Amino acid sequence: MIKILIVDDQAMVRQGFAALLAAQPDFTVVGDADNGEQGVALARERAPDVVLMDIRMPVLDGLEATRRLLGVAPGLHRPRVLMLTTFDLDDYVFEALRAGASGFLLKDAPAAELVNAVRVVAAGEGLLAPSVTRKLIEQFAARPRQVTHRPAKLRDLTPREVEVLRLIARGQSNAEIAESLVVAEQTVKTHVSRVLQKLDLRDRAQAVVFAYETGVVNAGES
Repeated sequence: MIKILIVDDQAMVRQGFAALLAAQPDFTVVGDADNGEQGVALARERAPDVVLMDIRMPVLDGLEATRRLLGVAPGLHRPRVLMLTTFDLDDYVFEALRAGASGFLLKDAPAAELVNAVRVVAAGEGLLAPSVTRKLIEQFAARPRQVTHRPAKLRDLTPREVEVLRLIARGQSNAEIAESLVVAEQTVKTHVSRVLQKLDLRDRAQAVVFAYETGVVNAGES
């Protein structure tokens, strides 16, 4: 059962999402909050698997709330955060991903897309739909960062694992990576798991950010 917390300052949004998600047999909505501060408190109390987090809210916005939720000491509960926004790929979304959010979803997305997004984020298997992932990566790659050093933990990756990380950062699914490398999809899943473990990353969203921030993949690289 996937436990979900909804954090949004619009009551109708919270109620609509709660009704939709609670109707799924594998979901349970453990609470809702109308600002980031209350959302952080509820998340620590109820330990949801996924937090649906609005970006713009009073008292404490979704970006800072995400930082507080995910910036805890090792061993403490850290939910996966799915950002909600009415703005397509604005600066807040990029900063939220850097803060550790697992993905984002536009508020006007179809109901089926919301349900699928929660499952995908809960599983840690991808950012969301491939088209959204690629759009995100395209825009992220267009915002080059000054790379000052390559983290030492990159040396723990095998050449094949580095290759897999690059393909993740280009938005490829496990099936597409398997086709690119001419290996079984189960082999790709094993490589992805090892990459995340070795780099201490929670999911593919963080892997994408890590790859661009550290220069494993360069802006504009195809």
